[in-house]
Amino acid sequence: MEPDTIEEKVIKELQTVFDPELPVNIYELGLIYKVEVLNDNYVKILMTLTAPSCPAAQSLPVEVDQKIRAIEGVSDVDVTITWDPAWNKSMMSEAAQLELGFL
Repeated sequence: MEPDTIEEKVIKELQTVFDPELPVNIYELGLIYKVEVLNDNYVKILMTLTAPSCPAAQSLPVEVDQKIRAIEGVSDVDVTITWDPAWNKSMMSEAAQLELGFL
């Protein structure tokens, strides 16, 4: 089934972005705290990284921005990194925890 709302398309696209150190996408890892689609399909993403020293700190937000910007109908994108709350393993989906052997 093809996603039909901009938010569904954004989430589907986020599931194609992987942390370079883990075989799990950033959405299932729990790195995406919030997806907002505002007027005129302006998309705001609030996300974090697994740690401030994460080697992907420079590349992941850029990759997220580029992939969301490429979705037909999206007018603009704002990707914000936050460290509050700090990411921890409990934020991962059950599927991610299974994949990484935490369950």
